[in-house]
Amino acid sequence: MKHVTFVVMGLLLTCTASGAEAAEAGYPSRPMRFIVPFAPGGPSDILSRFVGQKLSDALKQSIVVDNRGSVGGILGAELGAKSAPDGYTLLLAASSLLTINPHVYKKLPYDPQRDFQPITQLTEQGAVVVVHPSVPAKSIKEFIALAKSKPGQINYATTGTTNLLGIAHFKIMSGIDMVAIAYKGTGQAVISLISGEVQFFFMNPLVAVPHVKSGKLRALAVTSLTRNPALPSVPTVSESGVPGFQNINWHSIVVPAKTPKPIVKRLNAELVMIVNQPDVQARFKEQGLRPVGSTPEELSALIKKESPEIAKLVKQIGLEPQ
Repeated sequence: MKHVTFVVMGLLLTCTASGAEAAEAGYPSRPMRFIVPFAPGGPSDILSRFVGQKLSDALKQSIVVDNRGSVGGILGAELGAKSAPDGYTLLLAASSLLTINPHVYKKLPYDPQRDFQPITQLTEQGAVVVVHPSVPAKSIKEFIALAKSKPGQINYATTGTTNLLGIAHFKIMSGIDMVAIAYKGTGQAVISLISGEVQFFFMNPLVAVPHVKSGKLRALAVTSLTRNPALPSVPTVSESGVPGFQNINWHSIVVPAKTPKPIVKRLNAELVMIVNQPDVQARFKEQGLRPVGSTPEELSALIKKESPEIAKLVKQIGLEPQ
């Protein structure tokens, strides 16, 4: 009897596996959803729509971008984490979602390392330190001197944990005091900066470069340790009077944990090919983004490496989890 049961169970398992393999072989067979946990019009939205269209073309299947903007991107991240692990829901995950949020929020409705399966890191970029043209400072040194002469009188924009943490670190290392004004998204912050409501911002290069080149904003520096090819004449913060300072952000694509390995492998292969396309490389570099295209394992290692570093920085600047 036991032998018969074993044979029957074996047949059932074989049929189940064959069915799963068949389903994965025909993947994707229906439209997909690409969750962007940030407001429309910002750098994450712009990047996701460009990559989403490329992936749609490669997979020959429609991909719908679903903006779920919220504080810290938490709402969209939770939605992504709780979606079915079938490969039909992708999440654009900025570094803030995976390495910063766990250390600045007391309770998260998702676990960055448990609830997601990494697919690939798309890009990496430092921010562009921009000011309103009316600000008399033409360099980081001049801005620091100006801020020290007017403590608490210069406003800066924050749109999330990445630039909030970065600017807080900059304030400590440079010894200046400024007032934060929070915005729901980069789009709103840009409007306020151009209008002069705020004077200072750490802006994603994808958004900053065109405004700097048009003269609407002035770039003082970039927060990476090397200069950005899109703005070659703009120095780094580190070489401009705050040695060693850097603030790096990156974007990746993840899917819900337990997504079948063949689907993970397929998505990674397609996205890495997309990132390495000459026109994509050229566009990213023109926008100030460094193309990456990592393996799932490399992205997982990056998350595990950066998370404790962020935890240390949060304690260093005295930021209390909310």
